[in-house]
Amino acid sequence: MTMGEELPINYLVYPILLRPILDKLERKDTTAAEALKSSLSKVEHLNPGFAYDLVMGLLKRADLSVNMTESLLKLQGNIPETEEYKSARPEDAFQELNKKAYSLKKILSRIPDEINDRKTFLETIKEIASAIKKLLDTVYEVTSFIHSTSGRQALEQRKKEFVKCSKRFSNTLKDFFKEGQAQAVFVSALFLIHQTNVIMVTVKNKSDKY
Repeated sequence: MTMGEELPINYLVYPILLRPILDKLERKDTTAAEALKSSLSKVEHLNPGFAYDLVMGLLKRADLSVNMTESLLKLQGNIPETEEYKSARPEDAFQELNKKAYSLKKILSRIPDEINDRKTFLETIKEIASAIKKLLDTVYEVTSFIHSTSGRQALEQRKKEFVKCSKRFSNTLKDFFKEGQAQAVFVSALFLIHQTNVIMVTVKNKSDKY
């Protein structure tokens, strides 16, 4: 991670932790939940990391110690994908992209529970590598559906960022097997989840309106 680079946790507390809670609340009090979700979403959009600061403030006030990075990674595997990170296009390429993105995040969410079992973790790493390749292949396929030059350029930039993040994840794994720093792996996995979300939002913004 470079100096001044935002940690992925700043962007993930709202979609992984808070929004699923609000979705459940919506079943009991639709009006209140929608109003709260709308307000929090707007604040988070204008001030990324607000949800993280809010949750950490509540934990501190309750005198609770939580590894938020590890917790978010585990929670990612227990939440359904939201419309924000799903393309509405009906073509097979877009529907496959939805599946591949969600699948990668589900596999990454298993890391905390498997990282201390070397044999299992090595198999999981292979799954992650395969899921990353499949996601990139599918992103390439949907690019042909984006007709604007600016849209294709934006998606190409997101792909480059994702590849860079994937390489960093690979390097972090190498360091883990040398030094045993699991926390660094958790952080790197969250970076991959965040970059996957960024790709999906870009695809939606540049292709869903047609």
